[in-house]
Amino acid sequence: MYTKPKYPIAIVFRWTRRYIYIFILIALIPVLLYEVAGLKWLNLPWQPIGLIGTALAFITGFKNNASYGRMWEGRKIYGGIVNASRLFATMVNDFITNEFTQKNRTDQELFQIRKILILRHVAWMSSLRHALRQKKTWETAKNNKSDREHMKSIKVMEFENSLEDELEGYLSDEEKKYVLQKTNKQTASLNLQSKHIGELKAEGLIDSFRHMEFKNIIGELFTLQGQAERIKNFPYPRQFATLNTYFIWIFIVLIPFGLMQQFDLTGQSLAELEVQSVIFGFITEHFVWLTIPFSIIISWIFFLMERVGDTSENPFEGMGNDVPITTISRAIEIDIREMIDDDIALIPKPLPEYQNTQM
Repeated sequence: MYTKPKYPIAIVFRWTRRYIYIFILIALIPVLLYEVAGLKWLNLPWQPIGLIGTALAFITGFKNNASYGRMWEGRKIYGGIVNASRLFATMVNDFITNEFTQKNRTDQELFQIRKILILRHVAWMSSLRHALRQKKTWETAKNNKSDREHMKSIKVMEFENSLEDELEGYLSDEEKKYVLQKTNKQTASLNLQSKHIGELKAEGLIDSFRHMEFKNIIGELFTLQGQAERIKNFPYPRQFATLNTYFIWIFIVLIPFGLMQQFDLTGQSLAELEVQSVIFGFITEHFVWLTIPFSIIISWIFFLMERVGDTSENPFEGMGNDVPITTISRAIEIDIREMIDDDIALIPKPLPEYQNTQM
């Protein structure tokens, strides 16, 4: 689970430090050529560069809004899973009774039937989690060196445990084998759930109306699953993401060429002031060197916004700011098992919160 780090700006600088080194180099070389080598012609007018920066600000803002929309939609989908799961547990509790059966079951037998349904629902959530954590070619977290370094401090259970291990105890051996051999394992889990509910109707443990209500809630779970899979399997359009990255780097390279003459002229204007100071004279004489820090700052701001958009567009890949699907799923499991009065000693504990960690 992600918690607010104590020093967020330090984490941001550490995350982008490799690029800051590049920004320093890009800003330093033109100034050296301009000031030390005397290539005073090596400059560009700032107006067209500023126009490019304005256009990039709009494009980057559009990308970040779209990326945030994908992340927020993922969170809303899991909010829907929370609600649907609680409703399902309520139906399991209230609908599976001896009211319509000719052969009464004991309370313990009814509880076991309810528990099988609830544990199978947890197996569905586990299968969905593992499917959403699978690596896609367009996801950046494992391709970018800075992202890989950042992910070393992030504990993602789906990367550490196999689905086979996580299904242990939630499905019977036969059901587990059935699910694991399917391509879409979360669909297989819901299919088992639907078949079992049909068997309960045949045994008279639920009537036709309750059977239809169970079918409706399974349909709702299929809908939520499909919505999550849509975000996972369809990336943010590459023509927007890739081109914007190229444009950002072109802008970063042009920045010092547009700033050098501006700072040089400013320094010459300040030198004309009648100020008797050695320090002031030194500053005005070397004012052009301020191009370097200002170029770095502008480059870092634009690039950071670009990277934020990149890491937000895939909300299930396992980065620190992704939707915490593992933590949410564990919370759902605790809720629904408590709702059927399962043994408290058998219910897992909430996942611990780690600073700057995604569970």
